[in-house]
Amino acid sequence: MNVAIVRYNAGNIHSVIHALDRLGITATLTDSAEELGAADKVIFPGVGEASTTMKYLKQHGLDRIIRNLRQPVLGICLGQQLMCSHSEEGGAGCLGIFDVPVLRFQPSRHEDKVPHMGWNTIQASDPLLFKGFDKPEFVYFVHSFYVPVCSWTAAQTDYIVPFSASLHRDNFYATQFHPEKSGATGERVLQNFLDI
Repeated sequence: MNVAIVRYNAGNIHSVIHALDRLGITATLTDSAEELGAADKVIFPGVGEASTTMKYLKQHGLDRIIRNLRQPVLGICLGQQLMCSHSEEGGAGCLGIFDVPVLRFQPSRHEDKVPHMGWNTIQASDPLLFKGFDKPEFVYFVHSFYVPVCSWTAAQTDYIVPFSASLHRDNFYATQFHPEKSGATGERVLQNFLDI
């Protein structure tokens, strides 16, 4: 299977490469339109800041390339947020694949810490990305911004407010959590994506 990972100015890409290695997949890290277009699956991971990352994507034509992909695409963490319409992080206009904004967590109690960091449960509803998930499962999060629950929500988590732990629209899938850091549960999510 030919799996491509979008190369851009984001952190955490090598964690995704290692997670795929454990599943027997050697991925190609690339920013080439030809290689991304020819891949069986594309992963759009990321740790970083939305506005500077969108600026980089636009300068390199990756915004247009990602929007036009027709094979299964998986956005992870910042990748999910950048697939939305707009982010409060730096007032960034994003890719618009999911017509929903990305909002900053607003703590209302002393115990509400931002960023939301650590293990939390997801309640999954998407039958493809979360095949075999029949009860809430723990996954790993690190984020200060979130996508509200919307018509594309594929899994939900509660932290300060209910939010989209995962999104799905057509060939685009996304997780706010890090499957590559979520142990056996995260490996199941990645394998399910590879099986789509």
